[in-house]
Amino acid sequence: MHIDIITVHPELLASPFEHSIMKRAQEKGLLKVEVHDLRDFGFGKHQQVDDYQFGGGAGMVMMAEPLVNCIEKLQAERHFDEIIYLTPDGKRLTQGTTNQLSLKQNLLLICGHYKGIDERVREHFVTLEISIGDYVLSGGELPAAVLVDAIGRLIPGVLGDETSALFDSFQDNLLAPPVYTRPAEFRGWKVPDILMSGHFAKIEEWRMEQALRRTEERRPDLLQNLDKL
Repeated sequence: MHIDIITVHPELLASPFEHSIMKRAQEKGLLKVEVHDLRDFGFGKHQQVDDYQFGGGAGMVMMAEPLVNCIEKLQAERHFDEIIYLTPDGKRLTQGTTNQLSLKQNLLLICGHYKGIDERVREHFVTLEISIGDYVLSGGELPAAVLVDAIGRLIPGVLGDETSALFDSFQDNLLAPPVYTRPAEFRGWKVPDILMSGHFAKIEEWRMEQALRRTEERRPDLLQNLDKL
C-alpha cells in the first residue's frame, strides 16, 4: 500500500512512522508513506498557502490553488482509490472503515489546518472525509497518523501474528475481552482458571461472554449496531 500525505507541517509526521509497527511495515515493503510539504506549492518568498475568508470571520483558510497543484502532481504519478480529507465534520472513523481502506492500494490524505480548506477542493477532489472524534485539533496531522496506523496494522504480513488484528476491539462490534499474562498470581490477584485450563473451546466461549458483558457495560450502543448486521 502507498499512502501520500499533504501537510503544512511535515515535521509533525516524522516520528509516528519511524518506530514500532509502522516502521517494520515499511521496512518489509508492505507499506510506503510519503509526506508532502504543501508550502512547496505556496506563493511568494513566504510560500503562502492560506488567506482570509470571503465574507469575513476569524481564522485563515487553506487556498485552493496550492492544494490542487499538489494533488494533481500526485495524481499524475499514481491513481488514488480515495482522496481523504481529515476534518472534524467528516464521517467518524470506525474499525469498519479502516478494514475497507486496508484493502486499497493508494490513498491520499489531506491534513487541514487553520480554519480548514477551500470548499472547492472538497467538492471537486475529496472522495472521503474522516473525523477521529467529536473534538477539534490544531490540524489534521495527528488524525492522519492515527488513520495510517489503524489501516497499516491490518495489511497482511504487518503484524507478527496474522490473526491478532481479527480479535481487536470493534472488529465484530464488540469490545475485546480481558487479557492476562504471567505470573498467574500477582499480589493475590489470580488469572481466571478457565484461561489456564487448556480447553480452547471453553476459553473462546468465556472470551465471547466477557466481550459481550464489557460491551454492554461500557458501549451498549455497539450492541444496537450489532443487531443491524
